[in-house]
Amino acid sequence: MAYTLGTPSTAAQTQSAPHQHPSWSPYDDNGGTAVAVAGSDYCVIAASTRLSSGYSILTRDSSKVIQLSEKVVLVSAGFQGDIKALQKLMQTRNVMYQHNHRRPMGVNALAQLLGNTLYYKRFFPYYTWNLTCGLDDKGQGAVYTYDPVGNFERVGYSCQASFKLLIKSTQLRSLQHLCLTTARLVQHRWIVGSGKDLIQPVLDNQLKAASPLLVPAKNWMTSLPEDEAVDLIKDAFVAAGERDIYTGDAVEILVINKDGTRRDVLELKKD
Repeated sequence: MAYTLGTPSTAAQTQSAPHQHPSWSPYDDNGGTAVAVAGSDYCVIAASTRLSSGYSILTRDSSKVIQLSEKVVLVSAGFQGDIKALQKLMQTRNVMYQHNHRRPMGVNALAQLLGNTLYYKRFFPYYTWNLTCGLDDKGQGAVYTYDPVGNFERVGYSCQASFKLLIKSTQLRSLQHLCLTTARLVQHRWIVGSGKDLIQPVLDNQLKAASPLLVPAKNWMTSLPEDEAVDLIKDAFVAAGERDIYTGDAVEILVINKDGTRRDVLELKKD
């Protein structure tokens, strides 16, 4: 009896082929930019309110700032889902601390708590870039900046962003007269969000010392007056809003000083 060898059936081919999983990511980048500047007796925090995904604007009025105590705020940029989860967790732990110790946590303690929280999640990290800002026990401004897995340092100014842009290095040259030499090796500002590459060079130009090796070492805090620090941040956000599609609509500005917390809103372009 003769047998003929035929081709394998389609079902057999399908079963032997490797299974292709659809592409999916647990994270999204919702853009936005946050800036903080620490002074001798104040701290200025600013964050854009636009929440976007790709080329779509999901909302124009999304706050990235949460006030943890009278003198401490947390501001975050990145994935909105992780931002809300992280801020809710930090607020809960802060309330638990107040109930247990009958006093609010200071900015230094909250900064360490956030670092520990991010490090605990390092194998499946929160997709956030954070700043813990406020006044320390001496009434001086403090800004702590983080990477997504909990490494942090105290700086005098900072900008956090989602790393989507380019910077025009000549931006805000008209503010050159405000340039100060008030820093050591430690930086004086920090930025987070999609506009970081646009705003960070402006802060470096206006707030960083000419050399970190100056002798004697200078105070790491900026000596810029409070009102001039606010104006500098406003100008930087206006410039970033012209070039970053993820930074726009409005900027929420908080000023923390001995009198409490003052909130202001700067309107930006809405296109």
